[in-house]
Amino acid sequence: MEYPKDELISKALAFATKAHAGVVRRWTGEPYVEHAMRVAGHLAGLGFGPEVVAAGLLHDVLEDTDTGPAELVTLFGPYVAAMVLEVTKPAMPKLPGNKDERKAAMRLHLAGSSYEGASIKLADMIDNSSNVADHDPEFATGYLAEMRRIAPLLNHGHPMLVAELADNLAK
Repeated sequence: MEYPKDELISKALAFATKAHAGVVRRWTGEPYVEHAMRVAGHLAGLGFGPEVVAAGLLHDVLEDTDTGPAELVTLFGPYVAAMVLEVTKPAMPKLPGNKDERKAAMRLHLAGSSYEGASIKLADMIDNSSNVADHDPEFATGYLAEMRRIAPLLNHGHPMLVAELADNLAK
């Protein structure tokens, strides 16, 4: 991946690599940080600045690691942390029977995202949708259906990402 030469991006890449160390992608078995790197690379390729690219690298650390929002603010500043929070599932207890409520809360949360936040989530969904059906068709059925519910809520993101996700989800 080619990223702009920037200290913030380098720091975010190092942090994401350490935070996701030992974690592999569910359907490919690759190191998880490679997903974050593709998301960030997509954003960089569209000309997003270092803060957005850094947030792309960090987009899953709050959900998938022990990292807290305050740590992101301290290390990367309030703007990067805010973008990561925009694409992070709202905190809700994972109680039996409230899966649909959690999904609805996430859709509502994403609908209120900024242009940058929506663009990060679109790049994330593009990467996630690119090969899930090839590797785990059973999981893909429900997963892609939920993506189809979310996609229209992100139409305020980068138009090229909106179109690319629409293409992926039409397959």
